[in-house]
Formats: sequence, structure tokens, C-alpha cells
Amino acid sequence: MSLVEYGASISLETAKKVMRSAEVEAVANDWSMVVVIVDNGGHLVAMQKMDHAILGAIDVAHTKARTAVLFKRPTKVYQEAIGNDFPGSRLLSNHEICPFEGGVPIVQDDKVIGAIGVSGGQPAQDGRVAMAGAQAVNG
Repeated sequence: MSLVEYGASISLETAKKVMRSAEVEAVANDWSMVVVIVDNGGHLVAMQKMDHAILGAIDVAHTKARTAVLFKRPTKVYQEAIGNDFPGSRLLSNHEICPFEGGVPIVQDDKVIGAIGVSGGQPAQDGRVAMAGAQAVNG
């Protein structure tokens, strides 16, 4: 994903649309997750904890969403940067970065309007649900 500019903040109605699409993907796969939507400043707009989702996933999902919006890229980028690479592990010292897949910027009209963060499954599952949500804006 190329870096794009920030746009107007995500509306509550758009956040609900993103949340619904993410929930549909999670339910279709029988995954209990937490989904967080933040505006383009990283502030909470909506949060949903599905039945049986682990409580620790709440803060992780929020951090993934903040990472995605503040750095304007999916958190998967940081997960891949760390890998087995020692220099990449320095990312762990920045408390604003969650280096696990599941955070995705929400882009509308080529502008970042917010982000979605998902936690509760394996990183690839979190990423799949986050992408399903983020893509709902343009679908």
C-alpha cells in the first residue's frame, strides 16, 4: 500500500459498515474476535467484542488500529519486518507500534479516514477479518 494523505475522519455510520463486514467474515469462519475502529487521529469510534473473544484482545485490537492509522500502513508490514531479523526487532521498543497482522488503514477516495484493528485469532485470521472490514468502505 502506498502512503496516502489523511482525509476527513471516518463517520460513525461508515464505522458501523466496516464493523458489520468484519463481523460477517469472523462469524463465517467461527472466529471470536475483537474489532476496533479508530478515526484518523487514532481515537476510538467503535469497538465490538464477540462472544467468547479473549479479553486481552481488546487492547491489542486497539493498538493494531492505532498503528495502522498513525503509520498509514497495515501492521503486517511490521510483523514481516521483525521476522528473524534483529534490526527489525527494534520496532518492539516503540509503544505506538503493534507488529502483528490485523491492523489496516481505512481508505476512502484515496485518503486515510481511520483504521480497523482485529485481535483474537492467529495473525493471518486477524488480518483477513480486518481486510474484509476495510474493503467494505469501497464496496
